[in-house]
Amino acid sequence: MVLAENIITKIKNEGPVSFKDYMEMALYYPGHGYYNSPKLKIGRQGDYYTTPELSSLFAILLAKQIEEMWDLLNRQPFTIVEYGAGTGNLCRDILGYLKTNKNLYRNLRYCIIEKSPFMIGLQKKALTDKVCWYSTIDEIPNIVGCILSNEVLDNFAVHQVIMKKELMEIFVDYQNGFIETLYPASSDLKDYFTQLQVTLPEDYRTEVNLQALEWLKEIAGALQKGFIITIDYGASSEELYKPSASKGTILCYNHQQVNEKYYCHIGEQDITAHVNFSALQHWGKHFGIECCGYTLQSHFLHALGLVPLLKNSKMQFYPLMMDTATKFKVLIQQKGLQRCFLTGMQFALRSNKVF
Repeated sequence: MVLAENIITKIKNEGPVSFKDYMEMALYYPGHGYYNSPKLKIGRQGDYYTTPELSSLFAILLAKQIEEMWDLLNRQPFTIVEYGAGTGNLCRDILGYLKTNKNLYRNLRYCIIEKSPFMIGLQKKALTDKVCWYSTIDEIPNIVGCILSNEVLDNFAVHQVIMKKELMEIFVDYQNGFIETLYPASSDLKDYFTQLQVTLPEDYRTEVNLQALEWLKEIAGALQKGFIITIDYGASSEELYKPSASKGTILCYNHQQVNEKYYCHIGEQDITAHVNFSALQHWGKHFGIECCGYTLQSHFLHALGLVPLLKNSKMQFYPLMMDTATKFKVLIQQKGLQRCFLTGMQFALRSNKVF
């Protein structure tokens, strides 16, 4: 209730806030936002599962792809930067596999970018070797290696828009309850659709994740040479803006249940929106990074050898993991290298193109 009251007070004092600012406060308000509150969010006692919580096989296969990237970078000192490391399980299991490669492990540093003090506390209990924590990627010098985000971008605060006679942005007001009101969209939001060559029909409602583009620009500036692996809920522009998706993709997760009531349980539930992988590829080119491949997470895992590993594994969560793996996509981009073959992209969609 404290967070809701703070948001209401802000609206009464300053006027309606954009949905993006509302979502930002709901998720990241100091001390009370969902991701900044001292509450376990992942796993059986949390609000949702992530793939690394279901099995170490996901991390092992991802580590195999990272090992191949190290080879492609001529086996020089290698940095892994992980955004939003959750409970630390993914990092722990990746390091557990890479430790068997003594030359790589000796020249490896693992950097976690995490803003939540509560999550940092959990991660430090699980991780003891090779790991350092940072608030921003700008704090990490000389990055040659791999930048990894797993289920991160879908939690960036998004602008909500709806097409009327012109593109309008959705703002949040308060009149005995939260209500929505419309204002003409900014030039940045209009340019987003122009750049992607997307025309929305009337009454079409969707989201724009400008934060993801700023994140990508920041990474492009910090990465000297190497790869960017982005794993998340999402799709291409073609899929996201088809007629059947006219209500957008925003969902909330609360105690393993999915709902669309994002003006309820403020600060107590996760709010997500699908990632537009076409946008990441399009703006990536502007920032000097090229697409290596784009595919389903299930295709990515199978290409790296999931089936042989399963034969030696007692995996009770396999059905749940594979259901998740068909909903997630994997995009790999690179900077400073010639086009190269990556094992995980054997079954890339549309010949490595997101469009």
